[in-house]
Amino acid sequence: MSKISKFFKGGGSTASKGRRGPSPQEALARLRETEEMLSKKQEYLETRIERELAVARQHGTKNKRAALQALKRKKRYEKQLNQIDGTLSTIEFQREALENSHTNTEVLKNMGYAAQAMKKVHENMDLNKIDDLMQDITEQQDVAQEISDAISNRATFGDEFDEDELMAELEELEQEELNKGMRDVRLPSVPSTSLPSRPGNMMGQNSHISYELNSCITHVQHATQKRAEDEDEMKKLAAWAS
Repeated sequence: MSKISKFFKGGGSTASKGRRGPSPQEALARLRETEEMLSKKQEYLETRIERELAVARQHGTKNKRAALQALKRKKRYEKQLNQIDGTLSTIEFQREALENSHTNTEVLKNMGYAAQAMKKVHENMDLNKIDDLMQDITEQQDVAQEISDAISNRATFGDEFDEDELMAELEELEQEELNKGMRDVRLPSVPSTSLPSRPGNMMGQNSHISYELNSCITHVQHATQKRAEDEDEMKKLAAWAS
C-alpha cells in the first residue's frame, strides 16, 4: 500500500473526524495558492534549464564532463517542469469543478429559499375562497357593466304619447303661425283721389305706390323668415319628443 493511501486511510481520516471539512471558499483559496506556487516553480525551472544550456554550450567539447553534467541537470529540470504542467492541469480542472459545484449549490440553496417562501405565502390561501372571490369579482363586473349601459342609454321620457297625434298638433301650430303671418301683412290702400292729369303729379303718385309696395314686400319677407325659424324650432321639438 502506498504512503498516500496510508495517509488517507490512516491519519488523514482520523484528523478529518476531529474537525469539520473545509468550505468551498477555503478549498478554492488553497487551490489558487497551490497554482501560484507551482507557477513560480515553473519560472524557476525554466530559468535553470536556460542556465544549464548555457553551461553546456560554454564547455562544449573542451570539457565534456562538465557539459554532460549540465545537460543531465537540464533533463531533470525538464522532467520536473513536465510534472508541474500536469499537476497544474489537474488542479485547474479540480478548481473549475469545485467552482461549478459551489455555484450549483448556491443556486439550489436560493431556489430552496424561494420554494419555502412560496409555500409560506400559499399557506394562508384557500382555493375555495379564491374561486368564490373570482365569482364575486365577475358578478360585480357584470353589475358595473349594466349600470354603465343604463347610464349611457338615451332617456325615453314621454313614450306614452302617440307620435301621430303630436305630429298632427305640430302641423296645426305651423298652420296657425302661417295664418297669423298672412293676417299681419298690410296691403296698400287704394288712393281715393283721382288720377292726376299732369305728368309731374303722376310721377309723385307712382313713387308713393312703389314705397307702399316695397314696405309690403319687406314685411312679407320678415314674416316668411320668422315662419321658417318657427318651423325649425318645431321640428327640433318633435325630434326630441320622438
